[in-house]
Amino acid sequence: MKRSFLIIPFSVIINLMIINATLYILTPETYLEYGVAVCLNFSWLIIGIGLNFYSIERKEKFITKYHKFLRHYLVFSLSYFSVLAFAKINFDSQKQILILSVLLILLSIYRGLFFEFRKRYRREGGNYLRVVVLGEDKNLPFLEEIFSKPDYGYRYLGYFHGKLKNSGTDDKYLGTFQNAFDYILENEVDEIYCAISQFTVEELTDLRSFADNNLKKLKLIPDNKGFYTHSMEFEIFDNVPVLNIRKSPLDKNYAKYGKRIFDIVGSSLVIFFVLSWLMPLLYILNKMESNGPLFFKQQRHGFNKKTFWCYKFRSMAVNKEANMQMCTRNDLRITKVGKFIRKTSVDELPQFINVFLGDMSIIGPRPHMEFHTVQYQKNVDKYLVRHFAKPGITGLAQVRGYRGEIIRKSDIVNRIRMDIFYLEKWSFLLDLKIVYQTIYNCLQGEEKAY
Repeated sequence: MKRSFLIIPFSVIINLMIINATLYILTPETYLEYGVAVCLNFSWLIIGIGLNFYSIERKEKFITKYHKFLRHYLVFSLSYFSVLAFAKINFDSQKQILILSVLLILLSIYRGLFFEFRKRYRREGGNYLRVVVLGEDKNLPFLEEIFSKPDYGYRYLGYFHGKLKNSGTDDKYLGTFQNAFDYILENEVDEIYCAISQFTVEELTDLRSFADNNLKKLKLIPDNKGFYTHSMEFEIFDNVPVLNIRKSPLDKNYAKYGKRIFDIVGSSLVIFFVLSWLMPLLYILNKMESNGPLFFKQQRHGFNKKTFWCYKFRSMAVNKEANMQMCTRNDLRITKVGKFIRKTSVDELPQFINVFLGDMSIIGPRPHMEFHTVQYQKNVDKYLVRHFAKPGITGLAQVRGYRGEIIRKSDIVNRIRMDIFYLEKWSFLLDLKIVYQTIYNCLQGEEKAY
């Protein structure tokens, strides 16, 4: 781990160099005023310390804590304008906003380069930690998989077991617990991972004393009975650890508010610039072909399984099976106008009204009719998990080809698998990818769009 302590100071210095160089080049008339440069540098440092910005986790990647970087930068931007105002400097606000935008881009580029450099540095053997595991349980394969990733900078030496095993069958087996202490000292192990299910309280107390007295970090692995999800997260209630097995990035405030702002802006644009002229046009075309309303509305289940009215442009002749039977290929209920708007997904556009009202989001699991929710929640494992998020006009399952008619059980199973993956791995970047893929698919035409 030689010179690993220099990583954070190096990052701080580069951040300040970028800030100072950018401001000096783009706004020298304000930046060279007495005291401004000093105040801005101190602001960046104090805000970083206050928000714990420079505590980089070993498994952190560029996108993992990007919201932490944005929060730091937002507070710094506010302090930037405060410093200019306090120094009584006349400035063009539009120009300063442009300068701060350039600065944001440059700092983001550096952040990306920093993580790429750190990854390569660790792959070459730098900034590593020597680790061993005490105990062999169901968690061990998962830990070994993590330790095997060179990006994280671990050097996994092996594990100890309570009973003597044949080391010839497992090259990572290091011996019994009685051999562990001597091995840890002789091989300069940095971190000890201990499966607490295989130790008594007295043994754990002795292990903690050994770690404390020999400057070794001890990390305890709880026994979760082999029960895993990608979204597990520990929460601390006073001194009691609690395992939340269904934690989603969508639960974060920045996700809730950011996604809602995106929904309001996006839906407003579509309603104003598209639906405002498309609705009267489709009303006339529908009336020329068949009697019935312009909109087809249907009760569907949304967030927390709450019922809401979902809107679509009517694409079928009015029929009694609309709330029970999904559209099938060559469905005789579809009108000529309906065939076109379904093929191009134009029939879904009124759901931007649902988005504006807050019942739906632009991106999320597609809402199903009540009849199908009742049916699938009995027959499809984890079906209701999708209701932990607002339903969407489009979603990951739809752009991966799992849309439309359910012909075989694997269709709905794969759709739910994609929906759960979206909940567990959500990011703004993923939403943008889904938006792009949805538009691309609409222009290209989809096989299941009928």
